Amino acid sequence: MTSGFVSRAFAGLFTAVLPFAASAADAPPSYTLAGSVTLGAPDRWDYLAFDSHAKRVYVSHGDRVTVVDGVSGTVIGEVVDLPGSHGMAVASFLNKGVADSAQKKEVTLFDAQTLKPLGTAPAGDDADGIAYDASVHRAFVANGDAGTVTAIDMESGKLAGTITLGSKPEFLVSDGAGHLYVNGESTREVLRVDTKTLAVTARYPVPDCESPHGIAMDPATARVFTSCTNAKLFVVDANTGKIVSAIDIGKGSDAVQFDAKHKLVYSSNGEGSLSVIAEKSANDFALLGNVPTLRGARTMTVDPDTGRVFVVTADVDHVDPPKAAGGRPHVAYKPGSLKLYFYDPVR
Repeated sequence: MTSGFVSRAFAGLFTAVLPFAASAADAPPSYTLAGSVTLGAPDRWDYLAFDSHAKRVYVSHGDRVTVVDGVSGTVIGEVVDLPGSHGMAVASFLNKGVADSAQKKEVTLFDAQTLKPLGTAPAGDDADGIAYDASVHRAFVANGDAGTVTAIDMESGKLAGTITLGSKPEFLVSDGAGHLYVNGESTREVLRVDTKTLAVTARYPVPDCESPHGIAMDPATARVFTSCTNAKLFVVDANTGKIVSAIDIGKGSDAVQFDAKHKLVYSSNGEGSLSVIAEKSANDFALLGNVPTLRGARTMTVDPDTGRVFVVTADVDHVDPPKAAGGRPHVAYKPGSLKLYFYDPVR
């Protein structure tokens, strides 16, 4: 496939500089819009994932996952026949990937190099986010309406088991060492799961978090970051469940990422902002500011080596007012205008 990359990385154009800094250590980040890649229809997008080994970005939209070179912007190919596509993950060591189809209630395993399908395995009702735990070579699929998580053995491509949560899961993250942390959207909690035994081993209440959505973690400090629809991000001790910090973020967060190299937590927000939080220590976090992005850019991924941030959204056609008092306005997007955007840090 041909590249749709449009470069923006010249003369500092489109640099989004935050207007405040508490100190030199808390200097606000600045990012430049380095380019965009046209993905086109279908326009209903969801999660992104980054394969740091191959430097590829995976973007879920509609009935497929489009794969883009995260350096050049070249569109490499697609994993197709995924109606109701939401999540995906890559097991680089196994050279395999997995993506789900909510409508089919299944996942498709594929060759991570060629993107050719290798087979399917069952998932649950409303298959959504996916996380991979390298310590057990298993992928975990959050099934929202079913209230379960499906475990897939990535080596055999077979179902490894189903975990009943007692909550509607949204997204999930692995520490890579045998623990999975799941956002319990309907019960305002983070659940800890043993990725080998598939048992729920802890439930951490986050009562002030409305509808937990995005989740990420720093395995080195054992801190879990969960974002909420009421414009909050909570830092939770992964071992005890203690809430370490509560941070104001932008509205409409649907994804959180952690940059271990630069010790930054990101929340991508549908209002059109990227909240950037500094991890100073295991118990000290500070909001550096909200970088302007684009409306609808609620999901994201990051290149852990360079700090390049990727978000996806389409061009706004019009906005309809809320149907009821206190409701949300309805945003209509231009058909076929979906794009992947590259934001580079200016350091």
